[in-house]
Amino acid sequence: MRILVTGGAGFIGSHVVDRLLADGHRVAIVDNLSSGRRANVSPGATLHVCDIRSPHLGAIVAAERPDAVVHTAAQAAVARSVADPAFDAGVNVVGTANLLEAARRAGVRRVVYTSTGGAAYGDTDVLPTPEDHPARATSPYGVSKVAAERYLECWTGLTGGTTLALRLANVYGPRQNPHGEAGVIAIFCHRLLAREACLVYGDGEQTRDYVFVEDVADAIARALGRSDATGIANIGTGLETTVNELYRRLAKLAGVGTTSRNAPARAGEQRRSVLDATRAKTILGWTPGTALDDGLARTLAWFKRNVERR
Repeated sequence: MRILVTGGAGFIGSHVVDRLLADGHRVAIVDNLSSGRRANVSPGATLHVCDIRSPHLGAIVAAERPDAVVHTAAQAAVARSVADPAFDAGVNVVGTANLLEAARRAGVRRVVYTSTGGAAYGDTDVLPTPEDHPARATSPYGVSKVAAERYLECWTGLTGGTTLALRLANVYGPRQNPHGEAGVIAIFCHRLLAREACLVYGDGEQTRDYVFVEDVADAIARALGRSDATGIANIGTGLETTVNELYRRLAKLAGVGTTSRNAPARAGEQRRSVLDATRAKTILGWTPGTALDDGLARTLAWFKRNVERR
């Protein structure tokens, strides 16, 4: 297949590109390199430096003539969405609409979209949370990602193509930016290896569902091969881990005995988040393959090999 990956120079997108190339697909990337990096791009893929909001996007999609699009490009920081909701909506909503129109004009038949799990559902009484639970986003980021899902549904009706939105749990692994606002595992790894204090926002007892990035890439690869898999599917482990426990595990792996420091809780973040991924198993045959301790060890080892001062 010919596949276009937006955000393919970024954290999740670059792992998706690597997996698709390994599966024998022809891959093109659209990335504005605002957070993605050329170093993440496999030489087997074609990189187009372009913003998904750009009027030039249509010409790129038309020239590549992809059979399918994987849409991972996003403004992904909850804190930034709270501080600047218009920017967040511009990237995640307007950018998605622009991409879908370019895909329509180019005759694309399949779109797989990386949405958000915890930020979409907000705090719920049903844990692990299934896809049929109402979306009650508590941040502009969550709202914008869910709004983009509605655009996918509309696109399906207008074009006859098929779409699948994957609501991801908290994704972690190699290549995640430790200097951004998203990705507590990357931030902890970087600071622990630098022997710097780690900040825990709030009391640290908030929970998240941490899923390894290569497992996410596997889910996306499976989704591209199953055009009958449509709608929404959660991608997570079904296991809750507190931020405090996460720090303890990483500190032990890093050989650090100091405790973390607490900071005030951040606006827009929910208390508990864990996803029910039963539907992904049913429609994609997907289950997470990486245990948390193994994933943390692999991530920390990558950071040890790739010490950066950006």
